[in-house]
Amino acid sequence: MDAAGTTPPEPYSIGREITDVSAEVAAAGGPVVPDLTGRFRLRLVDPDGSDPQMLVEWFARPHLAETWEQDWSVERWRADSAHRLAGDYSRPLIVSLDGTEIGYIELYRPARDEIARLYPADPHDMGLHIATADASLIGRGVMSDWMAELAQAVFDADSRCRRVVLEPDWRNTRIRRAATRRGWVDVGEFDVRPDRRIALHVLGRTPQDVPPL
Repeated sequence: MDAAGTTPPEPYSIGREITDVSAEVAAAGGPVVPDLTGRFRLRLVDPDGSDPQMLVEWFARPHLAETWEQDWSVERWRADSAHRLAGDYSRPLIVSLDGTEIGYIELYRPARDEIARLYPADPHDMGLHIATADASLIGRGVMSDWMAELAQAVFDADSRCRRVVLEPDWRNTRIRRAATRRGWVDVGEFDVRPDRRIALHVLGRTPQDVPPL
């Protein structure tokens, strides 16, 4: 308890984040955020501004409530974003198209994530999660085409990054087909937790960078 006799809140944590990492993983630092100059732009989430309220509204939309299960409060979004920004595991980002904000992205280090147990994750590997808030863009190939452009921008921004990974829910056939059409290799389905089965997809800088599993 503190001097006022109250119990301070527990530090925020992300269940899938690995905090006990090797010196090599720690030395790689946080995720690279490429500087985009085209129709799509990225900016960091501002946990102290209006972004948490916007994310509450977005993730309550039926298509995201079903696939992400992050129908959170403003307070949790604020805490989650602040935690990511303070560490080297993940970067929370807002993506805009032609000046209109359309979705949420997380760029993260797989070597600091639970999926590091599934393949030989290099400290400089990058992973991405994309939540398209604008449902009118879904199924048109707009976001999946850009997903490949984003991966290339990550490679261009960091010469040490050899792989960009995706790990959608194994039942998400739409994103799995889109990923394989755009160069990601489906390396298999894995149970990362009793309640979570994923399909791991790896895009190598070269074909030789896709690990055999």
